[in-house]
Order: sequence, then C-alpha cells, then structure tokens
Amino acid sequence: MNTPIRDFAARYAESGISRLHMPGHKGRGPLGCEALDITEVAGADALYEAAGIIAESEENAARLFGTRRTLYSTEGSSQCIRAMLRLALAARRPGRGRPVALAARNAHKAFLYAAALCDFDVEWLWPGAGSASLCACPVSASALAARLDAMDAMDDKPFCVYVTSPDYLGGQLDIAALAAACRARGVPLLVDNAHGAYLKFLPEAAHPMELGADMCCDSAHKTLPVLTGGAYLHISKRADPCFAGAAKRAMALFGSTSPSYLVLQSLDCANAALAGDWPARLAACRGRVDALKETLRGRGFDVMRTEPMKLTLRTDGPRAAALLRAEGVECEYADGEHVVLMVSPDSAPEDFRRVAAALTAPLPYSPRPYSPPRLARALSIREAMFAPDELVPAREAVGRVCAAPTVSCPPAVPIAVSGEVITEEATAAFTRFGISEISVVRNA
Repeated sequence: MNTPIRDFAARYAESGISRLHMPGHKGRGPLGCEALDITEVAGADALYEAAGIIAESEENAARLFGTRRTLYSTEGSSQCIRAMLRLALAARRPGRGRPVALAARNAHKAFLYAAALCDFDVEWLWPGAGSASLCACPVSASALAARLDAMDAMDDKPFCVYVTSPDYLGGQLDIAALAAACRARGVPLLVDNAHGAYLKFLPEAAHPMELGADMCCDSAHKTLPVLTGGAYLHISKRADPCFAGAAKRAMALFGSTSPSYLVLQSLDCANAALAGDWPARLAACRGRVDALKETLRGRGFDVMRTEPMKLTLRTDGPRAAALLRAEGVECEYADGEHVVLMVSPDSAPEDFRRVAAALTAPLPYSPRPYSPPRLARALSIREAMFAPDELVPAREAVGRVCAAPTVSCPPAVPIAVSGEVITEEATAAFTRFGISEISVVRNA
C-alpha cells in the first residue's frame, strides 16, 4: 500500500526549497523531525478539504478497515467523538423536544464536552449490580432494547446510542448484539473504540465496523504504530449515507486549522504497516501476552478477562506499579484495585520478562464494590459547563451543582456530570479516586 503523504513530505524535505512559509523552524531544529514538519504548501493537500494526497491516504485506510469512509484526526479521538455526535445529531428528525443521547455512564469526558458544545441532553445506561470500577459499564442488548422501547413510548427517542468498548480496563461489550437492538429501532450506534483500533486486524471479527456499529472512533496512537494524536473517525457502509457526506465539515468544526503533518504522515505510514506484516506480528504478540497471563495466573494473580492486548490485574495497583517501575516497566494505569498494562507488536521480548520478574506473588488488596452515584440534574450539561464556576474542596461540594467534570486522566471518566447536584455519596467517590477539588457552578 502506498504512502502518499509521507512520500510528498520526504520529497519536500530533500528539495532544498526556501521555506518562506510556516512553520517558523524552516525545516531545521534540535528534534531532527523538523524537515518533515510542513504546512498546507502546494501539493500537500488540506485535511478538511482533502482532494489530493490526504484523500488518497484516507481512502487507503477506509479499504483497510472496510468502511464507507475513514477520516484522519491529528487531535485524538476527542475530535472524532465530537464530530460523530454532531453528525448523528444533524440527522435527527426535526420537530421533537430537546435532543437526547442514550449513553453508557463510563463515557470519557470528551463525550460531555461534545454534549456541551452541541447542546444535547443525556440519558444514562447504568452498570448492573456488582460492577466494581469507575471505568466499566456492562450493557446487555436486552437492557438496551427495553430502555429504547421505554423512551420511544414516552416520545423521547434518542438520536443515538453511545457506548465505550473496550473500556479502560479492557472490558468489551457485545457490540453485534447492541447494534442489532439499535438497528431494529432505527437508532444509530456510536462506539468509543479509542482503545481498540487493532481489533480489525485479529483473525476473528472484533472491530465495531465489522460488528454493526454505525460510527466509531479509534485512537490509532493507543494501539497502532502511530504518533500521539493520530486517530480515525470510521463511518460504516451500513450507516446513513448523510454521515459520510457531512463528515469533513463536522471534523473541521472541532479541529485546528493547523493539523500536524507529522501525525498525518504517521497515519499514512501505518496503512503500509497494517497492509504488510503487522497483523502477523500482532498474532505473535498475542501469543506472548497469553503466555504471560497464564504465568501470572499460575502465580495466583487475578487476571481479568480483557481484550487481547491488555493485561489487567485485580490487585493493589499502586504497589504493583511500584514493583514494575523498579524493574524498568511503566504501567498504563493503576488504582487501588487494578493495574493495567498495554502491549503491542512493538513491545520487546524484554518487556515481558521484566513484568514476569516484577510480579512474583499476589499482592493483597481489599475489593471495594463501586456503583456510580445516581445524581439529580439541576442544569443541562451546556448550561453548567458554560456557567461561571469556582473550585471548592470536594468535602464542601455537597449540594452544589457540578460545572466542568473534575476527573483524573487516565481514565477521564466523570463521577459527577456537569449539571448534576453533588451528594455525600459523590464526595465519598471523589475521595476514593483521589479527587480533592471540584468545579461547581457559582451561586447556582
């Protein structure tokens, strides 16, 4: 598969042309990549009016992922989340009340920012009893179907269903079953697949575009050989054709007019890798991950069932992270009950040996059941997020209205959503997850 963006940038770097245009480094600098860092010069195409090398590269990606259209983002999945929600909202039938999305409660804060910017309300799908993580929200197809039917009976049909899969711990939903429930009721399914771009390249069907979702975002940089910020917005061949037609405009609405050509080149080069030996390398890596999981299970560790490229242990996360760091390993995420490791085909054999050397025996921890607090809504998300706000100590926030969601990143999953009234239960959750200050609406 060709790499038109990378090839153009390489030719431009070698041309010796006088760069009397942005950026100011003029192709020279201490990082060594400046010569390839260009702007929309003649022949370089333009991301949001793509008709040349960028359009060609995006078409390559669409063929790889089997989509109607795949668009590049240089600003991560956050830009794609906002764009796909805007697309679904624009296709909503006019003449009804305020628009509402039906979303799983473990949504990333980027979803809330999209709700504020696009001005829609959210009804939440809640995890069942026994869910023990802020990051997870198991949703069954039967529960989703019942909720959609109930909303339709109240003339409150959502303009989309929005779920996160895989979640931050690696848990996966039955996307095929959820998609069937949505399709039977004429509601598009949108998936935050930020952690699952690689799923397309497994032997079994595992990517949302294969399983029936209408649109999804992939953070290419999380699991593929792509620079930080590289992401995809995928639009399915099953989806309303209007989504593909308006997609560039939606992306432009939320994107910088100065997208990174270094990130675009990285996405472009990834096409060649994914069309080459990368899937075979992924299969080999999967085998190494499975072997490491079995080793740790044999030592008594509680290894969670996850998507293949995550290793998630139920354990004393901070202590496990310290042991790993002492062996030269930095984990992705750790909390009081989990530690998460992310691997890829570019992980070295030494990485696996270091993990095995660090984690020799189970670490005691105290499981603490967690259910997200169900809080009353006083303001819309948009009203609360754009209202004058102030930071207050979490212990003093009871009775106040949440303004901007105050969360750690990772995992960037809010405990209280903008517009909700904070309760004692919520402040206890803030303390549990190390959140000491809360943004609240001033004088609400």
